[in-house]
Amino acid sequence: MWTDMQQFKADFFKALAHPLRIRILELLSEGEKSVNEIQEALQSEGSSVSQQLSVLRSRNIVVGRKNGKHVIYSLRDEAIADLLTVARNIFNNHLIDTVAMLEELDEKVQD
Repeated sequence: MWTDMQQFKADFFKALAHPLRIRILELLSEGEKSVNEIQEALQSEGSSVSQQLSVLRSRNIVVGRKNGKHVIYSLRDEAIADLLTVARNIFNNHLIDTVAMLEELDEKVQD
């Protein structure tokens, strides 16, 4: 019933469906980072960051490379940064539409 592409997209978006994973990807959009750097930036526990990185790694969204005792993470595909920008634009458009709708309602109430 589903094509391979539809299944890939569904699985891909499921992997993105967590606020902490999105924030990790936003950080990695700025450049590669170690787990410690990600934890510091997010002010989050190591176990939750590691758990979310594991999900992203299992879906081939991020990659890790050893650097001494540390693992350095980066986006597997820079198009993910573009996707996050598009999502932000959609959110902003939605917010603008919502504000406009509220302004219209406010004008009607004042009439």
